Amino acid sequence: MPFMIETWDKPNRQELRQQTRAEHLAYLDVHAAKLLACGAKLNDDGSDAGGGIYIVDVDTRAEAERFIAADPFSQVGLFREVRITRWRKAYLAGECCL
Repeated sequence: MPFMIETWDKPNRQELRQQTRAEHLAYLDVHAAKLLACGAKLNDDGSDAGGGIYIVDVDTRAEAERFIAADPFSQVGLFREVRITRWRKAYLAGECCL
């Protein structure tokens, strides 16, 4: 069962996010098989909103927790909040999964 992980950055951490971005993207690349979708949250003007959304295909909440805890953004203390919610695939890539 997939899980949605939503993160919010601590205030005034844009520089830390940018410094850690390459390591974070490398981590995502290594774990690409688990990712149904992920990306940064943006403001309406396209600027960084300070957080992200990951939809990971793992079997348990514990696996989702381990996944986000091992993310370099977590490792450097970027996040002020992380929410993990079980998610049902209804439509994915334009196809019905029900």
